[in-house]
Amino acid sequence: MTTADTAPGREDLFHALRPLVAAEAGAEAPGAAVEARDLEQAVWVRLLERMADEGPPPDTVRWVRTAVRAEARQGRRTAAHELPYTRAQPAAGADSDPERVALRADRRRALRSAVGRTPGRCPRLLAAMLSPDDPTYREIAGELGISQGSLGPMRSRCLGCLRRMLTPEIGTAELGGKRR
Repeated sequence: MTTADTAPGREDLFHALRPLVAAEAGAEAPGAAVEARDLEQAVWVRLLERMADEGPPPDTVRWVRTAVRAEARQGRRTAAHELPYTRAQPAAGADSDPERVALRADRRRALRSAVGRTPGRCPRLLAAMLSPDDPTYREIAGELGISQGSLGPMRSRCLGCLRRMLTPEIGTAELGGKRR
């Protein structure tokens, strides 16, 4: 600290202005979408910067009122551009949430494992249905060597079997989906 920082005149100025700064900040804060204490702090910083550069303002009461209003305007401009964060809109994409990524990977592993344990032609049918190539019913029927008309009932039986196998591993379906 320098001797100028501890000068008696400066401390007297701060003590004299404290009630005015608090009152002005309290009056302007509600309309500025900022806390009164934050507004006060911004004004004190502005005053300290001014005193370091130019010394105390000649009309301190007028300067405080002007400074409080300027900081309040700045607060309103900032608040107008800020959007509150809600849980409905993620801060980043759903793929960047590590917990969701890990849970999805666990479910995929459980699904692939259960598909391999299904009976008969079900593993090949379900693997074809889960293929990223998204084959048509005609292509799946051709690959399995069965008629396209028997693919639907076979698919239903395989999915029912898979559902029974997965229920203890990954839990029941959430509300909103249809189940037979």
